[in-house]
Amino acid sequence: MSTFKIAVLISAGGTTLKNLIDKQSSGELHAKIALVISSNRSAGGIKFAEAAEIPVTVLEPSEFSGVKEFSAAIFDQVRATNCELVVLGGFLKLIEIPEDFTNRVINIHPSLIPAHCGKGFYGIKVHQSVLESGDRRTGCTIHFVDNEYDHGPIISQKVVEVFAEDTPESLAARVFQVECNDYPNVINMLANQLHRD
Repeated sequence: MSTFKIAVLISAGGTTLKNLIDKQSSGELHAKIALVISSNRSAGGIKFAEAAEIPVTVLEPSEFSGVKEFSAAIFDQVRATNCELVVLGGFLKLIEIPEDFTNRVINIHPSLIPAHCGKGFYGIKVHQSVLESGDRRTGCTIHFVDNEYDHGPIISQKVVEVFAEDTPESLAARVFQVECNDYPNVINMLANQLHRD
């Protein structure tokens, strides 16, 4: 059976990408990261891809006339490398999903959607919002991507308890530990469902 290929889209530090590279190396990820696309030329995650000898393409939104053209360039690259699934890993730009990639683009968000999500809710800001709200529970959500921020059918949610002594940083670290296991598991599940010789 041929290898199930994925493309990972990043915008910044690349911690999710690094986790997926590590899981690929250990055999826990049943997919090959065949392409990394960054929306930011100075994204820290690029160095993780280069160290793992994964091809990197930089496509910055400012180089395109709009979301439609930016999205088309991304999916042209994805198709050219025969990737069957697109995985967002801290990708902060809105994209339009073409018909042939409906339910083939996934995102992970560090809260229990629909809480603490949408435009501007990313990184530490999500965990600050959780603590300010007084929520006792948070977690992470993996969902199919549609043409709105943090929207689309939910695939998986994992709950993380919020402690009284939590800071945004301590909460972020605990949520990320859960993300590190759940994202590869969901990718493996989808690989089984989507993959055809």
